[in-house]
Amino acid sequence: MGLTAQLQQLTQLITAPAPTVALPLIPPSLLPVSPPFPVLSTLSKQRMRPKLSSPPDFSGEWSSGRAFLNSCMLYLRLALEQFTCDEEKIFWTLVFFKDGRAAKWSENLFRQETDTGIFPI
Repeated sequence: MGLTAQLQQLTQLITAPAPTVALPLIPPSLLPVSPPFPVLSTLSKQRMRPKLSSPPDFSGEWSSGRAFLNSCMLYLRLALEQFTCDEEKIFWTLVFFKDGRAAKWSENLFRQETDTGIFPI
């Protein structure tokens, strides 16, 4: 068999329609109403994200400052789409200034805003 004949034979194999396989019909009563798992197209549209914990409340204590800062930075990086500007990030962080010196400092910021009409950060 010549090279031309082999090429023609390969071309026929490649362009020939694939054989069809008859699948058994499943009665409609046995079909599931909804899929038991997410459809692949749904999974490709949604990105699975880890569940994020909020940082702990911050009292202003020096010993817990670095852990609080790290927790906030990690959350802000992983949930970037939740914030549209830096001001929202600042306000979100101030939510956790609930006790001690941190709460007093936060209160002073809002008091300055009330007095001047401008948030000082």
